[in-house]
Amino acid sequence: MLETWTLTIPALTGDTPRRAYCYVPDFWKENQNLRYPVLYMFDGHNLFFDDHATYGKSWGMGEYLEENGIPLMVAAVECNHSPDGGRLKEYCPFTCDLPTFGHIRGRGKTTMDWMTEEFKPLIDREFPTLPDRKHTFIAGSSMGGLMSLYAVTRYNKVFSRAAALSPSIWFGGEKLDKILRSARIQPDTVVYMDYGARELGFHPGTTARFSEVASILLERKVDLTARIVPNGNHNEASWEKQIPFFMNTLLYELE
Repeated sequence: MLETWTLTIPALTGDTPRRAYCYVPDFWKENQNLRYPVLYMFDGHNLFFDDHATYGKSWGMGEYLEENGIPLMVAAVECNHSPDGGRLKEYCPFTCDLPTFGHIRGRGKTTMDWMTEEFKPLIDREFPTLPDRKHTFIAGSSMGGLMSLYAVTRYNKVFSRAAALSPSIWFGGEKLDKILRSARIQPDTVVYMDYGARELGFHPGTTARFSEVASILLERKVDLTARIVPNGNHNEASWEKQIPFFMNTLLYELE
């Protein structure tokens, strides 16, 4: 079962509507006493329907979960499509200056405050969730991957596990490191992080940067799964192929 509706995020885009999505396993209909873990994701428009996806190819999340009988909900909202860098601003945890993009006023905190204080309570009210931290996860790719790292560390009281696919860790540098080093992280925190082998050359020093971020997470006692994806690239078709890998991490020995 996949429900879609429109909502607004006044603190970010006023009364401009955007789509929201919530997947619930079909077998819930047979036993409506069941409750499920929830995976919150970024770029909701790219997850379920090809005709909603920015580049015409979705992750096929609904089909994967249903075909494999996975007892997990997925809740997501589409990104800000404003041509003035709306997605970049909403999915950046800090303000920074970059040669390619110029001055970025990051609004990642506002995005996460809305997600944890308004969107999650809405999902918990309307759908059969297990609302506790142990059963609340977050995931995304590219800038959404960066936000997932930010969320699982800075908002660790809400999220216990995260998947960061091809995260834009070349953003921010020391600012990201400071967040990862200073956040209060509980010892049962689990993170999956990957990068495609074909995209390692897109930005200078990506391999070293991946290693640096992984090292910080390990120093913080995070249970980390880190992969370089053979032939992996920076697109939905590649990220779709990683679903089994990050799902195994997110659900590993979850009671």
